[in-house]
Amino acid sequence: MDKLIEKYIHDHSSQEDPVLEELFRETHIRFVNPNMSTGHIQGKFLELISKMITPEIILEIGTFTGYSAICLARGLKPGGRLITIEINDELKEFSSSWFRKAGVDQVITQLTGRAQEIIPGLDKQFDLVFIDGDKREYIDYYKLSIDKVRSGGFILADNVLWGDKVLDASSRDPQTRGIIEFNEMIMREKGIEKIILPLRDGLMLIRKK
Repeated sequence: MDKLIEKYIHDHSSQEDPVLEELFRETHIRFVNPNMSTGHIQGKFLELISKMITPEIILEIGTFTGYSAICLARGLKPGGRLITIEINDELKEFSSSWFRKAGVDQVITQLTGRAQEIIPGLDKQFDLVFIDGDKREYIDYYKLSIDKVRSGGFILADNVLWGDKVLDASSRDPQTRGIIEFNEMIMREKGIEKIILPLRDGLMLIRKK
């Protein structure tokens, strides 16, 4: 995105929450691939979508350091809960500390392990699912989640433009192939409505009919 347009968007959007701003900074200081963190504009979008839906149960696949979970949790209806799954157990203590700082720790359940093994055991019906895990496994995440999403519920999938690499249909990179094949599957999928938003690295919004 043009830097001037990006600055204009930032200047004309709600300011970043101080806790999230600090979390974003600490993520960049302490971790490899800090760009995996959601960031201000997309995070605010997730928060507002959650507040629009007022979900009772949210499933997040891919916690990383917790930025997106905090944003999504702020839209939960009273008594609601966000379940977030992260394969890297070394991140749990860090993200937990930021959930406490943001005041959402009481509504978040953290699970560690492979989403493919955890999701089948979740006896829940989800109002909102956020997919942001291993790009090679997006199709798995979707297929495991869709039957647990209520009619009229939503799935958000991040990174669906993948730095414009989705335009390279001949790519053999496993992550790129995972995103391309996911997008193609969703394009053919029945019983849903979908749109790709050119927000950050591409965000797909899916509504189950």
